[in-house]
Amino acid sequence: MADPDVHSAYRQAGVDYAVLDAGKRDALGEALATSHWLAAAGGRALDASRGEPAFVLRFAGSTLAFVLETLGTKSMLAREYEEAAAAGQAGDAPAGGGHFADIAYDTVAAVLNDLICVGALPLVLNAYFATGSSAWYTNGARAGALLEGWRRACDDAQCAWGGGESPALAGLLGGEDIELAGSALGFVPPPGEPLLGGELAPGDEIVLVPSNGLHANGASLARRIAGQLPRGLLTPLSPDLAGESFGAALLRPSFLYVELVRRLLGDPEVELTYLSHITGHGLLKLMRPRRELTYRIHALPPVPPVLRFLAEHAGLDPAAAYSTLNMGAGFAVYCRAGHGVHVVRLARELGLDALLAGAVEEGPRQVVLEPVAVTFASDQLALAPEPQAQAGERTL
Repeated sequence: MADPDVHSAYRQAGVDYAVLDAGKRDALGEALATSHWLAAAGGRALDASRGEPAFVLRFAGSTLAFVLETLGTKSMLAREYEEAAAAGQAGDAPAGGGHFADIAYDTVAAVLNDLICVGALPLVLNAYFATGSSAWYTNGARAGALLEGWRRACDDAQCAWGGGESPALAGLLGGEDIELAGSALGFVPPPGEPLLGGELAPGDEIVLVPSNGLHANGASLARRIAGQLPRGLLTPLSPDLAGESFGAALLRPSFLYVELVRRLLGDPEVELTYLSHITGHGLLKLMRPRRELTYRIHALPPVPPVLRFLAEHAGLDPAAAYSTLNMGAGFAVYCRAGHGVHVVRLARELGLDALLAGAVEEGPRQVVLEPVAVTFASDQLALAPEPQAQAGERTL
């Protein structure tokens, strides 16, 4: 059984999940009290979606989903790596601010990979580019790369870029830094229903779809570890000091899972019961639904070298690593028994080396990771108010 306090290393990097999660639960409790305003406008809040990756509502005959997500401190990694690479003449550093295209892509992926978890497909996305100074944009190559990466991610997701906001926040952000975030609106394709965990049942299969590295979670920890390495972000991942550097590997653009979910939702051979984006909290996210069910994993994807390097240098044991980082599992697809093989095939057609990893069982709410001998108990993940505080599709 894993120690409930597995996040001490991340806490030292300035991220305390216990405090953040308590704040989220308090905010959701207040949010529930406002659902009647949507009802007054002729809509209906699906309050069971509170605490899920996206909020779901019904309006004018459509089922819509809405989400807001941020990149966190990964934009600082991009700046710090490019500065280090310029000073150290690293061979794997792109010229002209290229990593800012990558982190823009990462931001869109962070937003839309959350949106699709409720069984919605994206319609429109707005951008939030906050800088410490408007002078940030005077580097034309860097600013152009940012816009190119954002546009490319929207094209890959078949999502319109609607607009956004770009405040200059002197005193709140450093003049050399940019904070990236986005909000998106999506729709649940009719006649389907949103995936909120209520359909999960013992016997359902769990398919894990790989990540390709850090994605958008763990940057604060990575920056702290880089500060402890003699060569910092330029440190090679391999013991023989050859090959890709720590910084370049951290900044590899995230996988975008929208097309996979689009195909799954349109495939009559697959019945989905839940979807989970594996980001903060790592594989604890496998038990995001507040259901008394056990999620047993008998196979895990390979750990990307950059995450293995990060976990080892941070001193994370398996329980801490798999509850902090994605450790190679970027997305989880839950489906009815016998459907997992088809999910794996569709994912591999898209170049995602998915695997049929486990199943849902009767039992207490927990995650059992058999390959690493780790069990996560229910009280280690509480992102939403207690179920009795929610009222499904109440109209008030």
